[in-house]
Amino acid sequence: MFKVSHTMQPSPENRYARQIQYAPIAACGQQLIENSRVTILGCGALGTVAAEILARSGVGLLRIVDRDVVEWTNLQRQALFDEQDAVEGIAKAEAASKHLARINHTIQIEPIVADVTTENIDSVLKNSDLIIDAADNFSIRFLLNDWSLKNRIPWVHGGCIGATGQVRLFTGSGAPCFRCLVPEPPQAASVQTCDTAGVIGAATHAIASLQAMEAIKWLSGNRDQVHQEIWSFDFWNNRFRPLAIDETLCWECRACRKGHYDFLDAQSNCASTAVAVCGRSAVQITPAAPTRVPLARLAEAWRSLGEVQQNRFFVRLKKAESSIQFTLFADGRAVVDGVEEPSQARALYDRLVGS
Repeated sequence: MFKVSHTMQPSPENRYARQIQYAPIAACGQQLIENSRVTILGCGALGTVAAEILARSGVGLLRIVDRDVVEWTNLQRQALFDEQDAVEGIAKAEAASKHLARINHTIQIEPIVADVTTENIDSVLKNSDLIIDAADNFSIRFLLNDWSLKNRIPWVHGGCIGATGQVRLFTGSGAPCFRCLVPEPPQAASVQTCDTAGVIGAATHAIASLQAMEAIKWLSGNRDQVHQEIWSFDFWNNRFRPLAIDETLCWECRACRKGHYDFLDAQSNCASTAVAVCGRSAVQITPAAPTRVPLARLAEAWRSLGEVQQNRFFVRLKKAESSIQFTLFADGRAVVDGVEEPSQARALYDRLVGS
């Protein structure tokens, strides 16, 4: 846990003066913010920006959760990291926590380097008053949605690809929930990722700022001001649409209406598996269910990332300036050579294929 101490500590009235001056928050709302505990699930483009805003706003405890390390390609949009972090390959959660501690030494910051699964989600999210969804894959979002409903804890969904994004706070108290909007996880490679489609830093900053805004409304006691529709943005083509979730979509929802937490149930086989390959530095990823992967389309999307080999059975990427080789088979299975940690292989799979 990172916390910086100083002999001379500025008063909260000085640090948060402009926020306290805003009438809907005022001193009582600021006190609620300072007493709150927020977990940032994912510390990339969205997570770094949301974490910084919430740290500066005075959230009492920020828990930063991520499984990955800082890379050079992160620096274009992941605001808390610098070149030295990329040179050293520091864990994102650790690097972010160190930077945040220099921004606000009066709050508690807790880094967790972990791959969130059904086995550890309770310990990772324990005692949280609100979760910020800054994950890079659908599997974690479905797991988070189940956990939120079971524990009645709110979370703020955010997603951004290219120059488009969306935001909505889900209360965890019932309909609607994320699964009303997306009943089942999309098939592998059916949804683009930042690695295959690219992403604009200004767009991720905007989406993360909106997530932080919704969180501040909720935490400060202004819950009636939380946006009731999905904010949908296309920043490049200058389009914004508020999208209501049709009540009829909730009537048959297995999660918020029927109380089935399929993704928290270890027996449901809703999640992929990642196991080390005996005798070599490699990890095999097996999706929850076989799927047909558009190999030719992925091969084309990966060409800017390194050397690509493709036939009717698999597509293989040898990453530029790296010893990592990623082989994806037509049924969604993948073997990641050059890594030993399942979490690292999962992260790469999510970035290249989607969940």
